[in-house]
Amino acid sequence: MRIINAKFVTSVADPKQIKDFGIKEIAIAGRSNVGKSSFINFLTNNKNLAKTSSTPGRTRLLNYFNINNELILVDLPGYGYAKVGGDDKDNWDKLIGGYLQNSQNLVAVAILVDIRHEPTPLDLQMVAFAHHYQIPFFIVATKADKLSKAQIQKQKQVLATGLKLGVENIVVTSALKKMGLSEVLQQFDKFLAN
Repeated sequence: MRIINAKFVTSVADPKQIKDFGIKEIAIAGRSNVGKSSFINFLTNNKNLAKTSSTPGRTRLLNYFNINNELILVDLPGYGYAKVGGDDKDNWDKLIGGYLQNSQNLVAVAILVDIRHEPTPLDLQMVAFAHHYQIPFFIVATKADKLSKAQIQKQKQVLATGLKLGVENIVVTSALKKMGLSEVLQQFDKFLAN
């Protein structure tokens, strides 16, 4: 896949309003501070497509992006941000869970994790959720520019062990250094071909 055209379509705040555009969808999931917006902007080569913020936890909606009129990227609300109250957290959980269980067009979830850290309990929960509902997924390790090549290999193994996956299921990326783009797009191609 080569991304030529990417545009924001709409946002949804209620699981009852989940959209159906009639084309395949790949969801982007991850902790609030993992860099989901930067990842989307890096993928689409458009630094203004997804709103980035210095305050984690800004995405509180499902944000839909149309890619080449052949794929919808769905940016899920970030999970695990401590400053969110109980009601907000419940709404986010319902929105994320409602989307993942009910979208008719979802073909895969890219689960973003910070390569510098071990998987969090919430990362493990997201992987367990995907397994439970038989949703195909792959892991995207972000912020690789913060580590040396040797550290990247070591951390990739730490993530694979922690998530109980093979290292080949982890794609290493850096939005800053434009690293891992072709590998992510290969994953997209794999899921779009099914």
